[in-house]
Amino acid sequence: MLKELFKKIQTDCKTYSKEELIQIENFLKEDIIVKNENNNYELNSKYKVAIVNVGKNLVILEDLLSEHKNIKIEFDDLNGAYNGDLVLAKRIFNPRSRVKAKIVRILDGKKNEVLVYIKDKAFHTVKENIRLENKNALKYNEGDVLLVDNKSLDLIKNLGNIEDPNIDEFISLHLYQEIYRLEKHLEVDAKMDDTKQRVDLRDLCFCTIDPNSAKDHDDAIYFDTKENILYVAIADVSYFVKEGSELDLLAFKKSTSIYLPQKVLPMLPPVLSEDMCSLKEGQDRYSYVFKMYLDVQNQSVKKSELFEAIIKSHKNFSYGRIDRVIEGHLDQYSKIEKEIFDYLIPFYEISKKFRAKRLLKGYDFRTSENRLKLRNSKLESIEVETSTSSHQLVEECMLLANIEASKKVNTVGIYRIHEEPAFKAISKLVDDVNILGVNAKLQSDVHETILHIQQKAKIAMLSAEIDELIIQSQTQAKYSSKNLGHFGLGFSSYSHFTSPIRRYSDLVLHRILKTKQTPKNIDDVCSHISLNERKVDQLVWDFEDRIYARWAADNIGEDIKVKVVDTEKGRAVCYENMIGMKVVLENYKGQKLFSKMGVKIKSADIVTKIIIATIK
Repeated sequence: MLKELFKKIQTDCKTYSKEELIQIENFLKEDIIVKNENNNYELNSKYKVAIVNVGKNLVILEDLLSEHKNIKIEFDDLNGAYNGDLVLAKRIFNPRSRVKAKIVRILDGKKNEVLVYIKDKAFHTVKENIRLENKNALKYNEGDVLLVDNKSLDLIKNLGNIEDPNIDEFISLHLYQEIYRLEKHLEVDAKMDDTKQRVDLRDLCFCTIDPNSAKDHDDAIYFDTKENILYVAIADVSYFVKEGSELDLLAFKKSTSIYLPQKVLPMLPPVLSEDMCSLKEGQDRYSYVFKMYLDVQNQSVKKSELFEAIIKSHKNFSYGRIDRVIEGHLDQYSKIEKEIFDYLIPFYEISKKFRAKRLLKGYDFRTSENRLKLRNSKLESIEVETSTSSHQLVEECMLLANIEASKKVNTVGIYRIHEEPAFKAISKLVDDVNILGVNAKLQSDVHETILHIQQKAKIAMLSAEIDELIIQSQTQAKYSSKNLGHFGLGFSSYSHFTSPIRRYSDLVLHRILKTKQTPKNIDDVCSHISLNERKVDQLVWDFEDRIYARWAADNIGEDIKVKVVDTEKGRAVCYENMIGMKVVLENYKGQKLFSKMGVKIKSADIVTKIIIATIK
């Protein structure tokens, strides 16, 4: 009620209910609301009505009446308020001119569950590490993790102790509001009984190429070497997930699958993601297929056709197996495998030329992915996955299909966009690489500047490190209803078409292409899935950082090798053994960015994920 009341006051409303007038009268007595010269009510300029947004390291008061007047406050100024509460804040004098405020009243306190742990006989919030004084904390053991009522701090559920590594998954899912993913999957009666006439491609020798551990196979490929026709078959998820159904609404809410080191929390129920939609070996499957006629000489697509089909993956391969094939190590192979290798090997040579042409406008970054291997929920080892020949072969196929899909969308659709970085960011990048001893200068445009920097970095033997800085200078890719191009890939038009099992964006695109209709709420869809994509990334990082901290807590005094990645905060990252583990350098003395050194682990906090190390 109060939220709507203050919004009405903001619009100079003349009509109020009896209950609202009573509230206004009370606020007038306290000088919180005043009458202006037009005899209308308005909020006293000393006050703000705001929604509390508690972040990891700060609190933001989101102004209810003006989105441009949000301000930050300290945790100490919360005055009992918590995330999502509607509060009244009073401005306080600040000689440094920066606006400051303190919460003086909770107008509407939302009842929520908050995750806390016991430290020094008191409650501390897991997310922000705020100390909450309450005598009930004395009932529990040090390190106990609890769900409590955010107002009364009464116990809702005792989740166990932080010493138990099985608790890590729950913590990350709860912190990022994804705990509902642990609920029972929806019942799905999935049948392949399409009454439409699909193109029958089951005789074509399609194959899938995925990581060893893959359970969901979104895409399969086949190349006709005589006609130079590339077929990219994608799981036809939109056939099984009807728009507006309960299953669809839940998939939209999730927006993406979550890939944790030890498991996948899928966007779709396993009966679809791992079975009926997955292009499993030897199984008839519905798919949405791009048939692309390649101009091998000019590395382009002459024309493409898109249609619903039924295919059969004749073989599911791992990346490693195809890498060996490309390198000439065929191992033992069956007749079916030979038929596939006979088109994969020549197509790999063609894909290399397509890739070379693409990189004239896009960028080749030295990226790698750290795969954490767990045993009994604890970190056992790190496997570094880099882009190999087989990865690049598949990537070129998927990029071609994604580009062709984007071309078939109307002016308003769903695009994957990546805007050019601002001049300020590129200028800072040039300054940063020069500090590292790479003599670079601004060129005629952003693209030329980045290529120039990469060339200089190669000479200085700093390619991997400089690529990290270049990536940091980029804007974040996102989804948009309007085509603004993809700067990083160098494409004027790009969409996500090839992973509908794990990305909702691709499912939306399939529906648009099939119906020629764009959802009326497409802007909201793009905004929601872009935000959720970032949130899921942060969730996975939170989980992995806690896993690293747990390993560090078990290995106090261990010597590790790190390189400096943040000169302002004295932070470094491990580059050997426990690759990717972040540490804070206790005795940092301004060593240069990317300086490598040996350190000793001094302490580790599993809850806050802070690992302290000392330079030897």
